[in-house]
Amino acid sequence: MSTREAPYHPANDMIRQAGHPLQTQDDLDLLLDRIGDARFVLLGEATHGTSEYYLWRTLLSQRLIQEKGFSFIAVEGDWPDCYRVNRYIKGYSNAGQSAHRVLNTFRRWPTWMWANWEVVALVEWLRRYNLQLPEHQRVGFYGLDVYSLWESLAEVTRYLEENAPDALQTAYRAYNCFEPYEGDYHAYARATRLIPTSCENEVIDLLLETQQKAQQSPYDGDGETSFNAEQNARVTVGAEQYYRTMMRGDRESWNLRDHHMVDTLERLVDHFGKDTKAIVWEHNTHIGDARATPMVSAGMVNVGQLVRENHDSDEVVLVGFGSYQGSVIAGRSWGAPMERMPVPDAQEGSWEDALHRAVNQDSLFIFSEFENESELFEPIHGHRAIGVVYDPDEYRGGSFVSTSLSRRYDAFIYLEQTQALHPLHLEPQGSEPPETYPWGV
Repeated sequence: MSTREAPYHPANDMIRQAGHPLQTQDDLDLLLDRIGDARFVLLGEATHGTSEYYLWRTLLSQRLIQEKGFSFIAVEGDWPDCYRVNRYIKGYSNAGQSAHRVLNTFRRWPTWMWANWEVVALVEWLRRYNLQLPEHQRVGFYGLDVYSLWESLAEVTRYLEENAPDALQTAYRAYNCFEPYEGDYHAYARATRLIPTSCENEVIDLLLETQQKAQQSPYDGDGETSFNAEQNARVTVGAEQYYRTMMRGDRESWNLRDHHMVDTLERLVDHFGKDTKAIVWEHNTHIGDARATPMVSAGMVNVGQLVRENHDSDEVVLVGFGSYQGSVIAGRSWGAPMERMPVPDAQEGSWEDALHRAVNQDSLFIFSEFENESELFEPIHGHRAIGVVYDPDEYRGGSFVSTSLSRRYDAFIYLEQTQALHPLHLEPQGSEPPETYPWGV
């Protein structure tokens, strides 16, 4: 723990008074009150590799499901991989023997985001909870992301083979179009930039064919089979467009990705019914309102902003997360081996530094609680953001994004000290969590 002396500042006392100590699940009561009857609760993280962010999101999600009837958790993950988790927690036939085995099949880098012991615990809890309920009331688990072009194309083809073999020629045409790139999305992106051609028409035809056949498919023990097939077809369309635009610049591909995630979220709500309540797990960069950061001046939008714009203000609650110091799982470059890395003290003048100086303990902040609290947290300061790529030698604890905390989030969970996730592929001994894992299954 840092011993850096915290000089007195009048704002420290005000921040200290605004914070609520956070030690047990019961300390989330105030946040549950703030959430009220909201239908969309978006839970962030300042890194993609911190154990405590997963712990607190799990504890809050459990209470939202049990006490407020939330219908599903949607995460920053690939649809095909997460749908296997969904099948397991709902007890569908041939869905896997354990959460460990299902999650161990996540092989797309960065595997640690979902193939970790923290998520094993969540998934086993969801299965136990669900198996007490009728099938139509069971809580789901889904991926919102757009990356899984080849995996989703394979899933659609498998569906058509089993349910509509007369439509396979459409799938084969899409396969043949992508075949020269051998599963390398960078190769596809480069090719479509250099030559004015693409597989756009093929994947759109596949989507239309799948939608038509999905309406005719019989129930086969997994009541979501047709919905799953159509969503995989939509992912192929979104992924093809994403990879085709990624070479043109960050803004266009970023916006396409976040629009896809919000569209998927809205389709899930329609799938479950008009009164559905949704929990979303994603990085702060996605769930914190982009308009409270420099993203807005760059013409970028994100999930938190779009969900707020699509729904009434009392229907949406955004919860950010941050910590002062600790460790994290990340890779030093895209595709590099995962490592445990240090997260040093937050930059001086950042929000995490201010909270450390003022409260120096794990705390919950609810920005609408007092009339002056939103104003207290409205100034612009740096806010830590570590992605899947992180080099502690190059960045002092990750990049810090200029942020108005109370405009970016409705509530904020601050943690003094955090530790790295426990990835399955880094600690695969047997099927039991490591001794360092603090809350078991």
